[in-house]
Amino acid sequence: MTLHSIVIQKLLSTKAHVGRQAATHHFKLYTYGFRNRMAIIDSDKTLICMRNALNFIGSLVRQKGRFMFVNTNWLFDEIIEEMTKKIGCYSPSAAALWKMSGILTNSASPKKFKSRHKRLCFGPTQSPDCLVVIDTERKSSVIMEADRLQIPIVALVDSSMPLEIYKRIAYPIPANDSVQFIYLFCNLITKTFLYEQKRLASTSAVAVKEDLPKSQPREKLDQVEEQTKSIDFLKKEVLLVPYESLATVTDDIAKTKNLLDKLVVLKFNGALGTSMGFNGPKSALKVCGDSTPIDLFLEQIESLNAKYGCNVPLMLLDSSETHDETLKAVGKHEKSNLDVHSLIQGQKLPLDSSQKPREDDDLHNSDHGSVLLSLLTGGTLDVLLSKGKEFALVVGSDNVAAVIDPQILNHLIQNKIEFCMEVTPTAAFEMSTSTYSTPQKCQFADIALNSSQSPTDKFKFSDIRNLWVNLTATKRLVDTNTLKIGNSSFSEDGNSDQMLRQNTAVGSMIKFFDQPIGIIVPHSRSLQLSSTSDLLLLQSDLYTSNEGLIVRNAARANPVDPSIDLGSEFEKINDFQSRFKAIPSIVELDSLTVRGDVWFGEGVTIKGKVDIVAKPGMKLEIPDGAVLENQEINDPADLK
Repeated sequence: MTLHSIVIQKLLSTKAHVGRQAATHHFKLYTYGFRNRMAIIDSDKTLICMRNALNFIGSLVRQKGRFMFVNTNWLFDEIIEEMTKKIGCYSPSAAALWKMSGILTNSASPKKFKSRHKRLCFGPTQSPDCLVVIDTERKSSVIMEADRLQIPIVALVDSSMPLEIYKRIAYPIPANDSVQFIYLFCNLITKTFLYEQKRLASTSAVAVKEDLPKSQPREKLDQVEEQTKSIDFLKKEVLLVPYESLATVTDDIAKTKNLLDKLVVLKFNGALGTSMGFNGPKSALKVCGDSTPIDLFLEQIESLNAKYGCNVPLMLLDSSETHDETLKAVGKHEKSNLDVHSLIQGQKLPLDSSQKPREDDDLHNSDHGSVLLSLLTGGTLDVLLSKGKEFALVVGSDNVAAVIDPQILNHLIQNKIEFCMEVTPTAAFEMSTSTYSTPQKCQFADIALNSSQSPTDKFKFSDIRNLWVNLTATKRLVDTNTLKIGNSSFSEDGNSDQMLRQNTAVGSMIKFFDQPIGIIVPHSRSLQLSSTSDLLLLQSDLYTSNEGLIVRNAARANPVDPSIDLGSEFEKINDFQSRFKAIPSIVELDSLTVRGDVWFGEGVTIKGKVDIVAKPGMKLEIPDGAVLENQEINDPADLK
């Protein structure tokens, strides 16, 4: 069977060939005939038109063109959203653009307007280079406006498409707009984007290096050299050690105390919850009972200090927006005599622990690298070394389940390791690998090194933003200027872009250390708080806290956390709290998708795979005590 035949069979399975009873004269070019008074679309013609459209889209991707996708059918929302996320065209703040009907001619400046679904959106500030219309409507003004602006249009057309609309479409694709065909079409667009982007990325570094004239300034040569080094770095391998293979820490309390006395913890605490409609720091949100992430972290240190008689210092790296709330949270633990320093921009670690940091300083909310290096060159490193500290555990802002683990610290000291990152296998890779009983090597290209890289199929592991750094080795790199950081303090306006351009993020610092490794830790140590979907997971009965550690419910049989995807109606904290009378029980949940105007009662239990999608204009209430298991719910009748 030829490839052409396979694709044709795929098109037939999506019912793309089924037209409507009416067939306009200009559409007869694409019809094969009629059956039961229904127009039958020629699948060969559909395939040819689709190839032409994808070739055009691919050529625009190579030229880095701007695309706009228009969809007015709520049935296709998830398909379009998944596609735009994969190809890098998705923006949560502009999600309504995929539903809007036009206003292209008013796009010289951003404007608020109401879409057909009565949502407020912002018009694009620049006209797109291509308009892709998923479900073309007769009265849709967007095609007329795009034609007026001479923007090429790729659109699906059916047998009843009027001539005045059809003639304005540069790349018509004759097909029935079934859900199956939309999924196939969007999948082909995604593959076209990813293929062209991959070709563009693989040739850009070589092309720049070959085409750069010898007379170019030294700065450009340095940029090409750094780019080449970065590509070589991604090809290098790092040893990944399973956590289960680490030697257990001795029961001798004195030896464990000696280990912990060599540790300082740096916790980034500058992230705000504005994306969730919360004006304060994320660390002030309640996650387990009445405990907040900062409460849990302080309780964890309290427990270690009480158990081993040590005094692990904690440096909270705040922003000006989070500093006051952090001081209040720390104040609730004053009786525990914790050694906590809440630092903001430009401050150094006080030699006398009784000194209080100033509260009027400013800190730009930045990446691990820039803030850490600012501390190192500000004299803090020398203070820590003078107090006998050998390792720093650097914890990211969003990870609620970070663990101060003496077992990892012992492994690093015993094996003289200078740098360690904690990683977890991505879902796609974990499904194909049963256990991690022995160390293995992995390329850096297979590890998502920062939070902006969503773990997709191309990554095997994800860095959970818990880093262990040897302070003596860091001092060596700083003194020899190996990191090339120069003066790493922030500018007066709080801009850290210059430092980020200098490639000084902690994730990229790994290449300067001897014997860097990664440790494969359980998923329970990587619980991120970046959305209300994450908040539902953390507030549910799936997790509780014990001495500051987040503990998974033993009744959960599946080792992987359930997938939770709440719609835009739950995006803000106030909406999230009002729509849940009480957080449902999700111990036996595999996946939950909620869309539309949905409200949950008390005592609700959700099991297996559950999709709740309220139809437009319908309020869907889940009653008290309801048990939902492997269901698709679209209206109240489905709840009976």
